Formats: sequence, C-alpha cells, structure tokens
Amino acid sequence: MTIAVRVTPRGGRDALGAGGEGAGHFAARLSAPPVDGAANTALVALVAKAFGVPRRDVSIEAGTTARLKRLHLSGDPQVLAGIAARLYAEAP
Repeated sequence: MTIAVRVTPRGGRDALGAGGEGAGHFAARLSAPPVDGAANTALVALVAKAFGVPRRDVSIEAGTTARLKRLHLSGDPQVLAGIAARLYAEAP
C-alpha cells in the first residue's frame, strides 16, 4: 500500500492525522529536525507505530528531501486500508 504524507519537522510533537478536507494525504508533525535524515527516521517510526507494522515494512518511495513524501507499507492491503481509513476519519 502507498500513502502520501505531508511532513512538518520541528512540529513540537509526533502526530499523524488527516491532511485536511480533500487533501488526499496524511499530515505528520515531527519533533525531529530535518537534519541528517532525522525527520525521515522519525516519520518511518511514527507511520509504523500508527499502522501496527514493523519499521522495516515502511519505506520512503519518493520525497526524501521534500515535505510531501510517498511511503510504501508492506502487509495485508485490506488491513492497512482499514487502518488508513480509521486514522483519516479520526483526525480533527
């Protein structure tokens, strides 16, 4: 499964939610700075925790140096899609 995530480094706390109405992506706030890959590492850990998969099952496909990133999650697509829908619906 592939998801799009807009990242805000140095966002105060780690959080993953909906990117806004009609945005079509998740929004991730990370406490890590965008230095030496720290924000990307924190993003992978945050997404893995939110989807209940090991970190090795989350990889950045595109956007390693951009705010908008495309991530690939390995696992059962139906289960991951259900989790994604729940996370997107729970966001304020």
